[in-house]
Formats: sequence, structure tokens, C-alpha cells
Amino acid sequence: MDDARRPTRMGFEMPAGKDPASVRKRIEAMEQLLERSFTVPGTNYPIGLDSVVGLVPVIGDFVTAAMGAYIVWEANNLGLPKWKLWRMAGNIAFDTALGAIPVAGDAFDLVFRSNTRNLKIVKRHLDKHHPSTRVIEG
Repeated sequence: MDDARRPTRMGFEMPAGKDPASVRKRIEAMEQLLERSFTVPGTNYPIGLDSVVGLVPVIGDFVTAAMGAYIVWEANNLGLPKWKLWRMAGNIAFDTALGAIPVAGDAFDLVFRSNTRNLKIVKRHLDKHHPSTRVIEG
């Protein structure tokens, strides 16, 4: 089966290659899953697993932090500088720490999207160092 006909679940495609374009697609898919996979009925506001799983006290925030750490791991494999990796880890740590606060942390999870911020860091790096991975969205 060629790539154009590869089945996807929930609109996410997870290519298996180690090339920058495949890594970019995996990071984008993980960010979409964590931050924009569902829409709140009646509001048109996208939420993801980060907000939903984060509702589970204590464990939920650590599970979503581990999922967010996957993006940092992929960024490390791409060769991002250490300071960018530390910034990405800081975004996740900040999101996890404030998300762990009962009630207020759940509201914070809806607003602060650490995985989206980390995706922007990776995209800027890829656009500069691997311009062939750019995707023009229309």
C-alpha cells in the first residue's frame, strides 16, 4: 500500500522514518492529539488529551507530561540545540506544575498549551535547517 493510501485513525498519521519530514509529521500529530483533538460542543473551542486526562488528579498531569516529553525526545533526535530542549522541557514542567493545582490547574490547562509552544520551536528549527520539510497550508 503506498503512502497516499495509508490508513489513518482520527486523522493522525504517524510515519515511521527517521528523516526530518517524518519526525515533523509525528510531532505535529502528537501536538494535535494532546492539544486539539476534540471540540467542546457548542463552543467550537478545541481541546485535547492534555486537558481531558489532566482532569484525573495527580496522575493525569504526569501522564500528559510524559506524552509531551515525547516531543522533546523527538526534537533531541533532530539535533535541536540544548537551550531549545531546555526551553521545551521548561514549557512542559510549567504546564505540569500549574496543571496539578486542583480546579484552577484544569482551567490553566485549557489556556496554556505547552505542546503547541514546543511544536512552534521545532517548526522554526526545521524551517531554518531542513527547509524541504516545510508544509504550505492553504
